[in-house]
Amino acid sequence: MKKKFLLILICLMLAVLCACAQSDDEKSEEPKKEIPEFTPVTEVVEGRKDIYLITKVLDSNYWDVVVKGAAEAGEEFGCNVYYSGTYNEMDWQGQKGLLDKCIKQGADAIVLAPNDSIELAQDIEAIHEKGIPVILVDTTVNSDGYDICYMTDNLLAGNKAAEEMLNKLKKSGYSELENLSVGILVGSDTSQTINERLAGFYQYWTANAPSCWRIVSDIKNCNGDITLGGELVTSLLDENSDIRGLYATNNGPTKALAQTVTDLNRTDIVVVGYDYSDEIKSLIESSDYKASTILQRQYYMSYEGVESALQLIDGAEIETKFTDTGVVVVNRDNLNDPKVQEVLENN
Repeated sequence: MKKKFLLILICLMLAVLCACAQSDDEKSEEPKKEIPEFTPVTEVVEGRKDIYLITKVLDSNYWDVVVKGAAEAGEEFGCNVYYSGTYNEMDWQGQKGLLDKCIKQGADAIVLAPNDSIELAQDIEAIHEKGIPVILVDTTVNSDGYDICYMTDNLLAGNKAAEEMLNKLKKSGYSELENLSVGILVGSDTSQTINERLAGFYQYWTANAPSCWRIVSDIKNCNGDITLGGELVTSLLDENSDIRGLYATNNGPTKALAQTVTDLNRTDIVVVGYDYSDEIKSLIESSDYKASTILQRQYYMSYEGVESALQLIDGAEIETKFTDTGVVVVNRDNLNDPKVQEVLENN
């Protein structure tokens, strides 16, 4: 029954997000930046294997750590690592073009963080069928046509985010008999990662939240546009005066939430997001605000991804299809914990 409920819940979330995405797409039509060519992030040595890394977003704190993990693995295990990505996490077409370039340039293996779990599935399958190892990081796809995926168990991460939200709201002094709401901002409606985090949040909230506390049904989708995200958060707050919590499902929307809460000086609102951008870091470190973030171990996703790629090239068989790299909840109370600091060093 629990699995059936969860499947129904995910379907409902997808329907809501698709409706949100249509209106948001109409608002934001900006010209795309030209995607850069692949550049080496390791020393290039003739005769070594060539691993190509494709990330979701360029010039991002989160994805810079992914690149760092791949680069250090390449140096340690003796392979050439090349890197490129897109400027928007919705740009699956850009990633499709990069996958084509990987093949043309003779990639021995590909490490990919897919921007779209559905649209890229067929391309990934085709590459895998050619005998080229495909390792996914951060996000999986709606297909078994890849070798292994290193990522967060996102349903569990969504559970932890809801648990943290409820704990923070209660510690902030809000009564369980008081009417209040939580707003949600997502960065995409086609990412399996985001939809699982959303479903996990709802799952835990439904089972544990006080009956007077609700989630705003109008889920906002910024389609990877941080500026638009800030505008959507502002309208969400204007439309719902009882909002006391804001939840973001990934890095970009978390930046938008944190920046908007700061700009509006909304010290009454609990913010829960993902990753460790400068914006959420500032909120967590401030005694005036109430903020937490779910830290992923993205360094290890790409580090182990490159290591596995080399093993697969050499003919090894990897039976495990999915490896959970784990998460750590970070707030002002545990910021100086040695275990938290260890994860922060690679974020």
